[in-house]
Amino acid sequence: MTAEAELLTVPEVMARLKISRSTVYDLIRTRRLASITIGRARRIPAHALTALVHHQLAEAA
Repeated sequence: MTAEAELLTVPEVMARLKISRSTVYDLIRTRRLASITIGRARRIPAHALTALVHHQLAEAA
């Protein structure tokens, strides 16, 4: 699986950003972080996480 196609779990996103579970789900709910649902599992594409970080950095500048 390439980096573009890598799917992350919510705990993996939590660990990478060092934020809480509720914050991750809030980002998903407000559509600031793209995600997909496979069955009952929520997955976040790695490129969506990268896009969120770049967007946050651009807003901060």
